[in-house]
Amino acid sequence: MPAEFLIAGLGNPGPEYEFTPHNLGFLVMDRLAERNQIRISRKENMAFVGLGTVAGREAALAKPQTFMNVSGPSVEGLLKRYELGPDRLVVVYDELDLPWMRLRIKPKGSAAGHNGMKSVIRSVGTNDFARVRLGIHPGHPVDGARFVLAPFKRAQIGDVRDFVDQAASAVESILAEGVEKAMAVYNRRAQGLNEEEE
Repeated sequence: MPAEFLIAGLGNPGPEYEFTPHNLGFLVMDRLAERNQIRISRKENMAFVGLGTVAGREAALAKPQTFMNVSGPSVEGLLKRYELGPDRLVVVYDELDLPWMRLRIKPKGSAAGHNGMKSVIRSVGTNDFARVRLGIHPGHPVDGARFVLAPFKRAQIGDVRDFVDQAASAVESILAEGVEKAMAVYNRRAQGLNEEEE
C-alpha cells in the first residue's frame, strides 16, 4: 500500500518507558491508529508501522524502535521505503523547552537540543520538515534527563489523555489542510518560558 505521508512519533521501546513524557510521540501514534482503525504492527526499518487513511490521506504511522536518540536511521529508511521526500514527513515528539501541555506545530527548524530530532535531521539531511512539538516542562526546575523518563503521575493521566487527543487532531489537521492552516489553529504562544529558536 502506498503512503502519501510518513508520520513518525518518537519514543523509547519497552514497557518501562511506555507512560513517560519522552514517549508522548508513541502515545500520539497509538491514538491516531485507534481513531483511524489502523494497526501499528508491521516491522519495517527498525520501526513498528501501520498503514491506513488519516484525514483522507494515505499515511504510514511509525514508532521507531531504536531508542529516542538514534531515531534518524529508522525514519530515513521509511522515507526511502515509501519513496517520500522530507516534505511528506511529520515528526511528533516531546519538548522540554515548551510548558506542560503546550502544543507547537512548526514547518521546519533546528533540533533545539532534542537528541531524537538531532538524529532525524542528521539522517534525513535537512531540517525542512514538519513537526508537532509537545510541551512537557512542569514549570519548575527539573533534572531533564531524569524527568523525561519518569512515569506520569496518576493525577496527570487525564491531562495526558487530553493532550494526546489534541496532538492527534493537530496531525490530522496538517494532513487535511496543510501545516500553515494547522499552525493557525493549534499554535499558542508559550507563556513564561523563553521563546526557543525559529
